[in-house]
Formats: sequence, C-alpha cells, structure tokens
Amino acid sequence: MGLSGTLLAVSAFAELTSALDLGSGKVPQALNRKMSLASGTGAGKADRVWSDRRTLAASASEDLDLAGVLTDAFGSAITFARIKGLIVAAADANTNNVVVGAASGSPWATLLGATHTLTLRPGAFVAVGTGVADAVGYAVTATSADLLKIANSAGSTSVTYDIHIIGASA
Repeated sequence: MGLSGTLLAVSAFAELTSALDLGSGKVPQALNRKMSLASGTGAGKADRVWSDRRTLAASASEDLDLAGVLTDAFGSAITFARIKGLIVAAADANTNNVVVGAASGSPWATLLGATHTLTLRPGAFVAVGTGVADAVGYAVTATSADLLKIANSAGSTSVTYDIHIIGASA
C-alpha cells in the first residue's frame, strides 16, 4: 500500500509596528517550514499514517501503542518503526489541558524522553516533523519503547483531542 501527498506544514507571521515622529515603522517576521514525504521507508519517505479524534473522561489517560495495535483507515494494524511527523491538537471547547508524553511502562521516549510531558491548553496544538533529510525520524521499539501517553489534566470534565501520526514501517 502506497502513501502519497504526505505534507506537514507550519507557518507563523507577525508584524511589529511602532508610531514614529514622521510616520510609522513596521518589521514583518515570518517562519515557514514544510516537509513533503514520498512513499517508502528511507530518508524523506513514509508509508504509514494514523489519525483520530479522541475523547478522554475526567482524569483519564490512554497509552497509544505505536507498534501493532493502532489500525489504519482500512482496519489494518499499523506498526511504526519510525515517526516522521506528529500533530496533536486540543479542542477549543476543552476545560482541562491535554498532556502528551511520559507513559508509565514502555514509553516512546525518542521525542520527549521517558518522563517529560507537553501540556496543551484548550485550543493549543503541537506539530513535530523530522525533515526530509532525516532517515531515522523518532525511533519506535516494539514492546519496549512504543507507548505514547495522552492524559486529561484534571478531574472536572472530559477532553477531546485530534492526533495525526505519519511514519515508516522500517
């Protein structure tokens, strides 16, 4: 099965302005990054993708098994050996935060380390891409380093988040 049209893009633009005696000054600032991946498993390639909208009850968490448990859009089990792109987005309507990382057993640690987390406040998102020259990506080791934990930060309400993972099987 081939994968096509794989693109991860992030763009930020801001313009700083200031009133001056005889006019105004403007300084535009921009940062744009994109990663296009071909079908395959080497540098600049990916052959697996998984995405979902998920809801966690108050104080709940889940460990997403990146090697052999998630299923693609066709119902086939996915085994990621390398993650090339990851996007996690907390819903705007959340009251609590979405916490990413630090699975208690077999953590996928090549992105955040074994004990670190990233907190996404309501409406926040994170996008991570490896770049097309990187053949390694973020390694996944089945059974010993393959769990991505997602947690609800509090016990008051549920949280919803969207997740999109692009990777390679080898």
